[in-house]
Amino acid sequence: MTTVPGRRSSTFTRLLRHGFIDPSAAEQLLDLNELASVRSDPVLLEALGATADPDLALRGLVRIVEAEAEGERQVLLDTLVTAKPLRDRLLGVLGASEALGDHLARHPRDWQALVTYEAVDLHPGVAEFERGLAEAVDPDSLRVAYRRCLLTLAARDVCGTTDLAQTAAELADLATATLRAALAIARTAAPEDAAQCRLAVVAMGKCGGRELNYVSDVDVIFVGEARDGVDETKAMQAATRLAAHMMRICSETTVEGTIWEVDANLRPEGRNGPLVRTLSSHLAYYQRWAKTWEFQALLKARAVAGDPELGAEYVEAVSPLVWGAADRENFVPDVQKMRRRVVDNIPVDRIERELKLGPGGLRDVEFAVQLLQLVHGRSDASLHSGSTLKALRALAEGGYVGRADAAQLDEAYRFLRSMEHRIQLYRLRRTHLVPEDGADLRRLGRSLGMRTDPVTELNKAWKRHASVVRRLHEKIFYRPLLDAVAQLAPAESRLSAKAAAIRLEALGYADPAAALRHLEALSSGVSRKAAIQRTLLPVLLGWFADSADPDAGLLGFRKVSDALGKTPWYLRLLRDEGAAAENLARVLSAGRLAPDLLMRAPEAVTILGDPEGLTPRTRAHLEQEILAAVGRAGDAESAVAVVRGVRRRELFRTTAADLIDSYGTEDNPAEQDHGALVDRVGSAVSDLNAATVAGALRAAVRARWGDTLPTRFAVIGMGRFGGHELSYGSDADVLFVHRPREGVSDEEAARAANTVVGEMRRLLQLPTADPPLLIDADLRPEGKSGPLVRTLKSYEAYYRRWSLVWESQALLRAEPVAGDEELGRDFIELVDPLRYPMEGLGEDAVREIRRLKARMESERMPRGADPTLHTKLGRGGLSDVEWTVQLMQMQHGWAEPGLRTTRTREALAAACAAELIPAEDAQTLDEAWVLATRVRNAVMLVRGRPGDTFPSDPREVAAVGRYLGYEPGHVGDMLDDYRRITRRARAVVEERFYGAAS
Repeated sequence: MTTVPGRRSSTFTRLLRHGFIDPSAAEQLLDLNELASVRSDPVLLEALGATADPDLALRGLVRIVEAEAEGERQVLLDTLVTAKPLRDRLLGVLGASEALGDHLARHPRDWQALVTYEAVDLHPGVAEFERGLAEAVDPDSLRVAYRRCLLTLAARDVCGTTDLAQTAAELADLATATLRAALAIARTAAPEDAAQCRLAVVAMGKCGGRELNYVSDVDVIFVGEARDGVDETKAMQAATRLAAHMMRICSETTVEGTIWEVDANLRPEGRNGPLVRTLSSHLAYYQRWAKTWEFQALLKARAVAGDPELGAEYVEAVSPLVWGAADRENFVPDVQKMRRRVVDNIPVDRIERELKLGPGGLRDVEFAVQLLQLVHGRSDASLHSGSTLKALRALAEGGYVGRADAAQLDEAYRFLRSMEHRIQLYRLRRTHLVPEDGADLRRLGRSLGMRTDPVTELNKAWKRHASVVRRLHEKIFYRPLLDAVAQLAPAESRLSAKAAAIRLEALGYADPAAALRHLEALSSGVSRKAAIQRTLLPVLLGWFADSADPDAGLLGFRKVSDALGKTPWYLRLLRDEGAAAENLARVLSAGRLAPDLLMRAPEAVTILGDPEGLTPRTRAHLEQEILAAVGRAGDAESAVAVVRGVRRRELFRTTAADLIDSYGTEDNPAEQDHGALVDRVGSAVSDLNAATVAGALRAAVRARWGDTLPTRFAVIGMGRFGGHELSYGSDADVLFVHRPREGVSDEEAARAANTVVGEMRRLLQLPTADPPLLIDADLRPEGKSGPLVRTLKSYEAYYRRWSLVWESQALLRAEPVAGDEELGRDFIELVDPLRYPMEGLGEDAVREIRRLKARMESERMPRGADPTLHTKLGRGGLSDVEWTVQLMQMQHGWAEPGLRTTRTREALAAACAAELIPAEDAQTLDEAWVLATRVRNAVMLVRGRPGDTFPSDPREVAAVGRYLGYEPGHVGDMLDDYRRITRRARAVVEERFYGAAS
């Protein structure tokens, strides 16, 4: 074929027009002698251009022609150009599947399987496939026959003769026939084993549901029984050998490749259990040990091979167990776990390409449908289907899923499964990843009918359908609940009140009747407000159900909506600010403290929609706002009312951020650095309380003296307050110090200082809607018997003459928090030599500290408390860690500047850096301290009141577990982990605090 230099041949141009990517290579192939009789046939070029990959189809055709005997070659080519059905089927397969092209190159005469289609050939069943495999007598011949049947099946698929559901059903039927053929080969190889036992093969998963992929593990369960007169043990051994041989026949790789893996890991006890069990053994396991996911798997159980009567008996026997699974004790937490997307094990670089497990993937649809089947199938047999699409249709017809939602999910599922089929068909490999290569994406798009711009069209359609699944896979649980109470569409099938209650109960709502009343109040009617609520609630209900107390979440949402529903911005905020609605759901359903704070001023919900709203305010920012508000107020009471209102708002900000960081959201996973969470809360609450004290001090002074108090006055934070480690329920431990101004008598100064202290405490504890701040000065010299406030000289005299070692230890946490800054610095300068004594502590002082600690352990533990679970005084708890760290500070702080800090974790890290404690021991103490602090925070968040041990109420302790990162149903693991971590910490304390020398 000659052309003018510099110009393209007409064939080249035609090839480009027909979709060839490499026209030059295609032109060379067409020039081969073997294709001489057809190279100029326009019908052939047009047919190649209609395939998913014309270049691949032409290469495949050339390989077949070259492999054919010379006499048969022309028969193929003549048939190809004269018989359109063969042309479409053969070239369609060659353009979509490199693997089937390889098969045809090895077995070129198999193209004849595509020549004629009788009516029965259009939709073959198991019997037709069994005939196609009938001549297979060994693994190799079975593989060849299987690929020949697969060739015809794929031809029907790519030509559009069968749709997605029909193709998946045919693949399952072909798998059934293949399992039967493999079992027959195994029996022929071991007739003595076959004579001893009855063996049934039960398909599970997609094979059981007749919705198989091109390449997928075929999940099975084996059931065996002894034949009459045969010992059961010997019969089970024989059945096991047959089953194992059958699996090898299908799974092993030979010169003809492999078929697919046969996976029996869904059997009782998984891979650790026997491969074959009797029916009675199966039932005993399911009745006593099985988990909810195992009953979910049994939804698709179908007898496919071996003894048909035994297989039918198995399916009949397990069916009542499957449909009674929703009555099981742990069904609700199991459902909560199963509803979470399983994406943890997907590499980050793959998650966006995952068709099956990624967000908006196939698993989302399948799990949603299966769980709705489990919930409602116990009372509605129409839902008893192993097919996802058939079950989805039945759910819609029964009103369990909205028809529009079901239709959208059906369309999305079909598209995603079609993508999966075409991806696997190309090389007949098991994969669920969308390719990245442009040529692969082009072939995939063209195979799905996208011809103008295949890659762009494919990506757009894929993202659209995945988005539909992401949006609907949770909503389909809840939207019908709203339809049941809103009653807006009389013609639509809807859930009955009983069915709605059953669903709510299955999703974790303890009081379904009350939940339905809340839904009705929120969503009924035709107002714009009700319409927006009907849009929001399906998503919110899912987030509530993901918590430990869905009822509280829904009740809280109704209260907030009742309070703010008439404001123009509230529902708009939740609808338009993506994070606000989810953040609100997390906050309302995680415990009592945050909702209580929010309900006192519901407008604080705006914090949840502001990208910076959850960031704690700095102490300087808080003091500026608070002192400005005090300056504008008319009297002390109104001033401190504003101050306490700011404190309440900021406490809500801190609790909300803590809960959201601990739970995580759909877009932001939970914070894994638990130490950082604890530090953020401790610093935020400590800064907030310091600013609050500063505001109360300014208000008390202004009310009586104007801008200047007759004496300089400072508040010294002590304990957790000074250490920036306050938890939500902590009191503010302080010392008060003053120094008379020049010309003011000691008596007048003392009177003014005491008046200010009394007024501050009164103002901060006035009964209002805002939480009080309790001021505790019991760590002052002489304790409760001593004066509330002293001059700096009085402190100096007391500490010089009377100070005990425990008081020096308490001063390790001293830090100025409010008042006169210079006086605060002078106080710290005064106490530094006490808390960091030169040359450290003497032996007598160390013994005294240890004696005090031992006495505290024996006398202060509350009666009846479990010492292994008490966060403050228990084994390896806060007191153990803090006293160990503080002993190192007092012994070595004079020489190690890093130890001169009021913060426990900072001091522990400094001690480790100074090699005063091994890194492993420091890590053990830090882990225990962080965990105990988080438990205390969790208890306050959940119960709304402080506590030093785990709650006894099951729902409350479950909520603590969720805050700490434990899945539903794992409270026991949480308590075991707490005991283990604190036990290890106590061992370090025994060595470092009690056992070590000075």
